[in-house]
Amino acid sequence: MRIALHSVIREGAIDEYRSHHARVPDELVELFERAGIRDWTIWRSGDRLFHLVDCDDFDHAMTIVGADPANERWQADIGRFVEEFRGPDGDTSFTPIEAVWSLATQRATGANA
Repeated sequence: MRIALHSVIREGAIDEYRSHHARVPDELVELFERAGIRDWTIWRSGDRLFHLVDCDDFDHAMTIVGADPANERWQADIGRFVEEFRGPDGDTSFTPIEAVWSLATQRATGANA
């Protein structure tokens, strides 16, 4: 499954965030693998970050990741650069943002509308 997330960089922290997030700790990479996260890509537009997470089961993965000390250390470190996560309606939330359309899905279903 693919899940999209949206977060916001703290004012004035873009350059530090980019340089600090250029590589995450190996222990976090190993944790993601144990949690069934195959890939996590982040794009930036201004102070907005858009995350695409490819995983087996997002809720299960976040249960595993959230309880692990490696994630706690990473969040304490990277958290100084991230203001908040926002859900599909723009509210403060770690809820995935809404998928609206996919070319691959349209092709797979044969929809010609």
